[in-house]
Amino acid sequence: MLGSKKTTVSVSGKTTLISRDTVSVGDLRFSGVVDIEGLVQGNLVAEPGKDALVRVVEKGRVEGEIRSPSVIINGEVEGNVYSTRHLELAAKARVQGNVFYSLVEMAAGSEVNGAMTHMAEPETGTGVKQGDTVDEAEQVGDSAKLD
Repeated sequence: MLGSKKTTVSVSGKTTLISRDTVSVGDLRFSGVVDIEGLVQGNLVAEPGKDALVRVVEKGRVEGEIRSPSVIINGEVEGNVYSTRHLELAAKARVQGNVFYSLVEMAAGSEVNGAMTHMAEPETGTGVKQGDTVDEAEQVGDSAKLD
């Protein structure tokens, strides 16, 4: 997690930095890594199908939505967070909004003031989603036999 020497999130590509004394107004569409040390007033949206990571450091702030496969927060976010792969909320993370995640790590002291909703993982190719109950899987299997 943030603050530890080793993070479990790895993303290839270029890094974009919004530095400490910078205010960015408007939406940002990106791939690769975006480090937020300053203020972003707008949405951060990863390009569909691309590997991406948003990091909001301790003094960083986002006023808008974050939509990225991987997200690490140790600052403030005022808006919803959508993480399709991995979400880390470090000890100083403050989220004012709803959080949608597949996998989440929360450190003691992190704060979410909104709903936390687990998103279904992508389909495995068999028509059965990971996490489906046995009954749901059997129904998919039964309908496949009818074809």
